[in-house]
Order: sequence, then structure tokens, then C-alpha cells
Amino acid sequence: MPLLRIQTSAPAPSDSGPLLRGLSAELAQRLGKPEAYVMTLLEADIPMTFGGSAEPACFIELKSIGQFSPSQTRELSAWLCGQLETGLGVPAKRTYIEFTNAQGALWGWNGGTFG
Repeated sequence: MPLLRIQTSAPAPSDSGPLLRGLSAELAQRLGKPEAYVMTLLEADIPMTFGGSAEPACFIELKSIGQFSPSQTRELSAWLCGQLETGLGVPAKRTYIEFTNAQGALWGWNGGTFG
């Protein structure tokens, strides 16, 4: 059930489908999860500041059932920052990422939960 939520002050690409589908497929592979359960979403043009500046910035939430290891979060951070710098033009130094280990019993889907 990985969820990748991207909030950015940058404008959305004219067609965000390729970016989101690419992130979905790669995220499933990197986390070893079926892509059928991966959700990606992009919220663009959100007013935000980073370091007192309104230059393009990004806040990313990545939630997944299981445990992220320190080496895994470092690798995912580098990969996500690179993808969003290319796809949205937001510099890595203006991106925060929150990694959350979700408990299956606290994540609902299809009328039930994952735990």
C-alpha cells in the first residue's frame, strides 16, 4: 500500500500521467510491493515557502506498510529528488521528504484493512 504524495509550488506538467505512472512502477520495484497497491498523487501550484523563499519547493510523503531502513530512505531520497528535479524542476535542496512506516491494521482498503 505505498502512498507517494507530492505537494509542490511548481506548476504541474501539462500531462502529469507519465510522471506519476513512472514513479508508481519504479516505487513498486524499489519497495518490492505489487504496483496494484501503489498510489501516487500530485498536488501542484500550492503556495509554499522554503527557507523564506517562494521559489519552487516540494514536500513529499512516502508511506508504506513495513519498515524503512536508513539505507533505503537514503536511496529513496536521492531517487525521488532526482525524479522531481527532472519532472517538476524543483531542486533537491528545496525538497523535504517524510517517510512513514504504516501499520497494516491502521490502513484501510476495499472495506477492510491490511492487517
